[in-house]
Amino acid sequence: MSLVVFESLKQIHCAECRQGPLRHLVREVGVPRCLDCADLGHLVYLPRGDAALTRRAREASALSAVVVRFNKRRRRYERQGLLVEDPALARAERACLADAEARARRRERDRLRRAVEDTRFTAAFAAEIVRLFPGCPADRAVAIATHASVRGSGRVGRTAAGRALTEQAVSVAVRAAVRHIDTEYDALLMAGVPRFAARARLAPRIDAILDAWRSPPPLPPPPPAVDTS
Repeated sequence: MSLVVFESLKQIHCAECRQGPLRHLVREVGVPRCLDCADLGHLVYLPRGDAALTRRAREASALSAVVVRFNKRRRRYERQGLLVEDPALARAERACLADAEARARRRERDRLRRAVEDTRFTAAFAAEIVRLFPGCPADRAVAIATHASVRGSGRVGRTAAGRALTEQAVSVAVRAAVRHIDTEYDALLMAGVPRFAARARLAPRIDAILDAWRSPPPLPPPPPAVDTS
């Protein structure tokens, strides 16, 4: 179990020594304390971003703590970095420098592999859009699939249902695209209209577009008959 240190943006002072405002603090029985009073003041801060350095520093440090900050929009605590012993961080930095070239080659191989996987998945997502909405223009299907399936975006295409290409997930992506592109939904939000009220107001128009896309496009007219007489 990891020790947890909180990163605060508020004006909080240590309940023991009154030092503050504190950037990093520990809560003991709900009471804020600075790192010195919590016996963590000798640790150094390592921001997130370098997975190998973080892993090696944590393994080399006899004492470490995870630093988290509350994300108001997502309503959850998110990892910001790590507090580790200074000698452990130095050893980790030396180890990372020693094999930096090999790790760079491995990262490049992984990047290329992910790029191929993403291209295939986006194509499969676009094909499923066309299957469910045969009247959707091909370029729109590709654009919707590309937007919904961006790796790390948190959009519906990257959820478990999206990766499984379920009908519900694909339909949600298509509906969202129509809402933002084919209606004044964004303008309503900018005007202060509540999100659910804006969706309810535009639902009939969105439903009409989706219903039209569920039908295959009309066949082109036959070529004119050639008079052979």
